[in-house]
Order: sequence, then C-alpha cells, then structure tokens
Amino acid sequence: MAQQVFATKGNLIAYKKSLELARLGFDLLDRKRHILVREMMLMIDEAKSIQDQIATVYEQAYTSLKMANMTLGSEANNMVVVDTDDSIEIDFRSVMGVEIPIVTISQKIQPPQYLIGDSNSMLDRAYENFHEVKLLTARLAQIESSVYRLATAVSKTQKRSNALKNIVIPRNEQIVKFITESLEEKEREDFSRLKVIKSQKEKKNA
Repeated sequence: MAQQVFATKGNLIAYKKSLELARLGFDLLDRKRHILVREMMLMIDEAKSIQDQIATVYEQAYTSLKMANMTLGSEANNMVVVDTDDSIEIDFRSVMGVEIPIVTISQKIQPPQYLIGDSNSMLDRAYENFHEVKLLTARLAQIESSVYRLATAVSKTQKRSNALKNIVIPRNEQIVKFITESLEEKEREDFSRLKVIKSQKEKKNA
C-alpha cells in the first residue's frame, strides 16, 4: 500500500492529518464503547432485580388467589383479571447517540370489576399484586429493549474501533513512515549531488 503512494510533502501532510484524525476517532469510539457498556451493565443488574421482584409478587398473587378460591370458589380467577391499560406512553432519551425508550405507565390502580361484597381481603390482595406485576413488567420491557439497543450499538462501535486500530491507523503509519523515509533519502541524494557539483566547480575554478 505504501509503495503506491507518491512521496511528496503534500501527501506527507495529508496522511499525517489522516493519522491524527484516525487516532482521535479511535479514542472517541473507545470512550463511547466504555460509556455504553457501563450503562448496559447497570441496566442488566436492574433487570435481574426486577425479574426477582416479579417472581416474588407473582408468588404472592397466586397464594392470595389460591386462598380466595378456597372461600369464593373458582370464579375468583375471573374476578381478579386486570383490565387492559391504555395509559402507556413511550418516549426516548439519547445515550451517546443511542435512542433509549422511556416507558411511562399510570401508577394508579384501576377499580376492580367485581363488587366489594363479592370479594374478600385475599382477592383484593391478589388484584393489587397483579397490578404491581403489570407495572414491573412495563419497567422490565423498557430495560430489556434498552439493553438490546445498547448491545447493538456496542457491537457496531467495537467493529469501527477495531477497524481503526487494526487497519486504518497501521496503514497510515506505514504510509507516513514510507513517505518520510523517501523524502529523507531524496534530501540526502540532493545534498550529495550538490556537494559533488560544488566540488567540481571548485576544481574547475582552481
């Protein structure tokens, strides 16, 4: 690659500038990758915590529902259904150019579809537990989507970083070295040629 480049001062300046930009680009991409990875790891930890919470609340909900079934019969299963929620809104925030979803959902629990007189404390508790699961699931969906987007961005950033580190920077370094050495060699040749010419002139004038 280096041998195909003309050894001129203009090319030397251009390739030195390209090398400088490539190194700067690599540093920026490496910094971006570290920030994205840190953000992703924090979200992964939070996702694990929410998954544990969901499992715990589900267990509490089904325990309460089981107790309600014992006193109210199997109809309790239909009575505790949580209605479809249309309060969900999705917005986005940017993390190093990566669009991360923000899921907003109403925290207010909707009135149950059953009459108070037809229920008991166990059924009410199960209904509240399933509502809590709904909120936690919305939060988990936000985090999992964010982690996927961040992981994709990290992969792309890593590929670009590797390309600069392993291909672009070494190639430009090689070209700069080739041009520098060629120009230095040319200067030595010119100096030697001028020295010979000067020596010949001095002999001629002697």
